Amino acid sequence: MARELSYVMVNPYTIYKSRTGGVLSRLLTRTALDLVGGIMFAPGKEFVDEFASAIVTAPDANAEDRQAKEAALLNPPAQTNYTPPRQLDPVVYYDDGSSLDTTSNIMTLSNGSQVDITTGLPYIDPKSIIEMANGAYLDTTNNILHEADGTQVDATTGLKVSTSA
Repeated sequence: MARELSYVMVNPYTIYKSRTGGVLSRLLTRTALDLVGGIMFAPGKEFVDEFASAIVTAPDANAEDRQAKEAALLNPPAQTNYTPPRQLDPVVYYDDGSSLDTTSNIMTLSNGSQVDITTGLPYIDPKSIIEMANGAYLDTTNNILHEADGTQVDATTGLKVSTSA
């Protein structure tokens, strides 16, 4: 059985109007194709220009007629449909109030705590840390002093913080 690779280009307008699922489901129901993966990317102007010129100059039996029609469709104003109008937002927002910064892989939960999604560990912003010579450090976000032996002390009250449930 022959194995073939196909791709679908969905323009930003389709994504903006939340029609991507409809486009993909229509493709899969009308063909005998199986979806094995997906990648989303925003092409740059150079890529779009090269893609447009490759389509327009593709050999065909009715090449002149087809090229004229495609050239009309792919004039510079129409090419903006395949390039994002502005820089894409690197933050993904969720319904529960949490957000994911895709540039740093830091998930901010709705309760305000942060988790590094690559390690699964709580994230503490390095700007909020005051390090001390003995190995202890103060987390100024939560006012918690982390002593060198692992003990945590509330810097406001001076009480030890329990780390067990």
